[in-house]
Amino acid sequence: MSGGTAPRAAKRRMNPVHWLGIAIVSVIFACGILSFFWTPYALNDMIGGRLEPPGPAHWAGTDRLGRDLFTQLMIGARIALVVGAGAVAIGAVIGVTTGMLAAFATRFLDDALAAVFDILIAFPTLLIAMLVVAAREQASLGTAILALGIGVSPIVGRVTRILTKRILSQDYITAARVSGTGWPAIALWHIMPNIAPFLGVTLALQFGLAVMAEASLSYLGLGAPPPNASWGRMLQEAQGTVYAAPWGAILPGLALFALVIGVNLVADGLRDRFDPTGRAG
Repeated sequence: MSGGTAPRAAKRRMNPVHWLGIAIVSVIFACGILSFFWTPYALNDMIGGRLEPPGPAHWAGTDRLGRDLFTQLMIGARIALVVGAGAVAIGAVIGVTTGMLAAFATRFLDDALAAVFDILIAFPTLLIAMLVVAAREQASLGTAILALGIGVSPIVGRVTRILTKRILSQDYITAARVSGTGWPAIALWHIMPNIAPFLGVTLALQFGLAVMAEASLSYLGLGAPPPNASWGRMLQEAQGTVYAAPWGAILPGLALFALVIGVNLVADGLRDRFDPTGRAG
């Protein structure tokens, strides 16, 4: 068992707004998972008329090439979830490692890493992602995930450093050291269980930011290349026909908006559950 500062996630109920966020994310998650096994049509099948409105044959209408938009929305949900999860995973590995290293390090190294975190956080995540994509000279889904993961990592690192230093000042950490417990064991058994809930809130927020950044990269042609149908690419392709067929731009925009809002509502619920004292702040 870790020490006495473990968060008391004590049976605090989330309000209906937070459950709404869970419902939104669950629906989009289900569509993304389902797209691995089934879609109404093949992604690049031009089986409908150009710019058909939503109807029984095409639930979300068709694009300027006659491709089914609902199929593209499902594929876009898959890409958004893969990119968000991948970016958060990479950001968590890099951020937690460097953040703990800073907290455990000497004062000089701690200050140096803290300064690096602050400098990188000053740059927008999208800008860092664009620089990484440009450095690799190849736009792909994997490159977008790597770039966004690197962009997320300074924020995770800074939060990890602050939380870890707070826990290291506790008496039970001193007692563990006196009893002969090594730093790796302290990090694994005392620090990680205490900071995990708060990191979960941060990572949930970064998930939403990563999804938005990926849509922006795809809109600029730096995200997942064709034939991938990301929501950002759908918005870019629909801008020329937005007056003739507004559903082509409205639907992916609404999907992107719903996912980001849903994730933020879930993160807000987690924050209230694990850190009720911080609600007012």
